[in-house]
Amino acid sequence: MTSAPEVPADAILAVDRLHVGFTAQRREVRAVSGVSFTVGRGETLAIVGESGCGKSTTGLAIMGLVDRERGTRLSGSIRLRRKNGEVSDILALDDRALRTVRGNDVAMIFQEPMSSLNPVYTIGAQITEALGQHARLEANAARSKARDLLAELGISNPDQFLESYPHQLSGGMRQRVMIAIALSGNPSLLIADEPTTALDVTIQAQILELLQSIQKRTGMSIIFITHNLGVVAEIAQRAVVMYAGEVVETLPVSSLLGKARMPYTSALLRSVPRLGRDRGLRGKLAAIPGGAPTVGTVPQGCAFHPRCGHHRGGLCDASHPVLEAVASGHEARCHRWREIGAEAFP
Repeated sequence: MTSAPEVPADAILAVDRLHVGFTAQRREVRAVSGVSFTVGRGETLAIVGESGCGKSTTGLAIMGLVDRERGTRLSGSIRLRRKNGEVSDILALDDRALRTVRGNDVAMIFQEPMSSLNPVYTIGAQITEALGQHARLEANAARSKARDLLAELGISNPDQFLESYPHQLSGGMRQRVMIAIALSGNPSLLIADEPTTALDVTIQAQILELLQSIQKRTGMSIIFITHNLGVVAEIAQRAVVMYAGEVVETLPVSSLLGKARMPYTSALLRSVPRLGRDRGLRGKLAAIPGGAPTVGTVPQGCAFHPRCGHHRGGLCDASHPVLEAVASGHEARCHRWREIGAEAFP
């Protein structure tokens, strides 16, 4: 356990120049490249981007779940302020120390609850196992606590629910189980990785409201990983936009509309349907041309330039842009953000 004064006093997490590389065909390819951000106490930070941009890998690295023994290289630092006030660098901890951090100080709601839950064990067995690991409760106490957690999450018949298997539950109910397991150790930081994917809008709203109510009651911080900017507007205070494994813009959520300066952020915003702008099936959404680069195929210069309507040959395809300060709390990675101006952004 190491002490690190670099974590701001009002923050619970500080990620600094995080790199995650994997060895493929005898060469290293980077899934995450130089990512830095902080998460404040009681804050919800959204990490936004298309599939394959490095969002989930960043979350797994914070949890210490990136396999370090199979040609994987991690560098940088992930400093977490723990419940006891100590600051630990996740990348410097061994497996035994990481087990004391996971669940107790930081927990994660994984994607796809149907595949994350074990199909051969009841819901009760899976929640009580987590409680036994993190809260050190005996069997009867763990089952009672599991019942209380499910009731808190809006399950009206928790005793019957505990005897159910994952395949007997709806997607929304399975997601509540994943939340219950994540909350079993009363973590200070919760990483929610696409927790509303594949849920209908009604259930999605219920899950978001549930997370917000738990946060208000406990004061925990949340990293909300998503590709849905509509959800970001509902739940987060700040957004980190990622593309091709790196941060391309950080800004307050209140500045997303009208003040975003990275063309990729603008393109994501234009792809979101808006009431009054997109009328019925005849109105076409503004799709981003092409596809995001895969790991190991990131183009030279600005990674987004092949898909960007504002790119300039000899500039955007020649040199890699750095994150520049646009305003207080707002940075953008774009050579031309000053020239393009606010009128180009929604």
